[in-house]
Formats: sequence, structure tokens, C-alpha cells
Amino acid sequence: MKQIARYLALLLVLTGGAGPAQTQGQEISGTQLDERGEARDFYCGERRLGQWFYCRKPQEHKRPAQKGPPASAADRVAAIKRDLDELKARAILEPSEENVIAYVRFQREQLDRASTFSDTWQRALWQHPELDYTLQRPVNTVGKRAWLDNRKADRDAALRRLGQRYGLFYFYAQSCGACDIFGPILRSVADSHEMTVMAISMDGGPTRDFPDYVVDAGQRQRMGVPGNETPALVLFDTVTRRTIPVGFGILSADEIMDRIFMLTNIKTGSDF
Repeated sequence: MKQIARYLALLLVLTGGAGPAQTQGQEISGTQLDERGEARDFYCGERRLGQWFYCRKPQEHKRPAQKGPPASAADRVAAIKRDLDELKARAILEPSEENVIAYVRFQREQLDRASTFSDTWQRALWQHPELDYTLQRPVNTVGKRAWLDNRKADRDAALRRLGQRYGLFYFYAQSCGACDIFGPILRSVADSHEMTVMAISMDGGPTRDFPDYVVDAGQRQRMGVPGNETPALVLFDTVTRRTIPVGFGILSADEIMDRIFMLTNIKTGSDF
């Protein structure tokens, strides 16, 4: 009889129902409560049937909290910089061995990361010639020497043709010491490349390098040449009637030729 009572009590636990006395509003006797508790202990404790017999309430699986969008690469780099600055400041203000080591280790990690980036950069350039700037402007000794030789040949050839279209205005002053140094340099360039030079004296004095000079009568102002510095060298295009300042002060022969070549033969932004 006791075994049957256990099964009946288990049935009540499984169905959540009650006997006729409970349905009619009568209280369950202490014996019935004891038997139900005994049945629960038997099947849930001794048999360990678990949640399938409602011994314990099934656990609800909580959804993980939704994360925001991942941080961008720029945000991650900014965070690394902030961490590095914080570790450095802490090591300075609280110079314990632990703080100093933490800063040095973190700094070393970032140096290793930068070295890996630099190495990858170099390898990528080697394998993609369209990205390698050194093919346009070599940096090694042999390549640079060859590039300069080719550039000089192109420059000299272009300057020999410039005399047919361009002329030079040379503004000087007899009292100008720099003009005494620059005059012979300009004379040699003009003679070697057959370029016409018109010397204009700003103070009326002569120059031994260009005896066929003229005195300034407002030419500089009309040409729009800025300032009153001497010496001043200006290129004049006879086709467009445009003046192009070449430079002010003492220039070497190579500087004069390079500037004229770039101003007349090299498109802006293509030679860098």
C-alpha cells in the first residue's frame, strides 16, 4: 500500500493536480503531504531523475549581451597611444620597478609591431614596381649617378634649344658685391648654351661681364618682378610675352640651368 501511495503522490506532482478532497476545497491531510514529499525525495533524491520530473526548474538560457560595432583600426591605434602615454606617465610619476617594466614591455611590443609594418612595406614595394618611388628617383649610389647623368644630358639639350624662344633679364647694381660674384657665373652659362642676356643696372653703374647693359627705367616694375634684391634673374618667353623669375641672390651654374630646365620643360608635380 505504501508503494502505491508513492506512485499516486508522484502522479499528483507530475500533473500538478489534486484529489477530490482538494477540488472540493478540503485541506490535504498531513499524511498525504508526507507521502508527496517522500515520493519527491525518492525520485528526485535517490533516483536523481532531475528536471524531467520537475525536481528542479529548467534553467533559462540567457542571450549574450549584444556588443556594439567593432572599433575601427584608427580607434585601436589611438587606444594604443593612450595606453602607452598612460604607462609612461605612471612610470615617471611613480618610478617603481613594476611600472617601468610595464612601460618598457608595452613600448617594445609597439616597436616590434612598427618593425613588422616597415618590413612588410618594403617587401610589398619590391614586388609591386608601380609603387616603388626609387625607380623614378634612385637612392643607391649607382642608380643615382646614372639618373643624374641622364638628367644632365636632357637638361643641356633642352637649354641649347631655349635660346630660340627664351631670353634672360639680369638685374644688378654696381654697388652690389654679390653681383660681382654672380655676373661671371651667369656669363659662362649664357655663352655655353647660346642664351641672350639683357643686363639692367638698378643704380646706373656698369658691369664688366655685360658691357651692353641698360639702366632701369621701370622695366622691373612693368615685368612684375618682386622686390629690389640684386642680383635677380628673370626668364622671358618671347612667344607668350610672359616673365618667369628664376631666382635671387648668388646661384651656381648648375642651379641656374636646373631652374631654367624645370621652369620650361618639367610639368609641375611630375618631378618629385
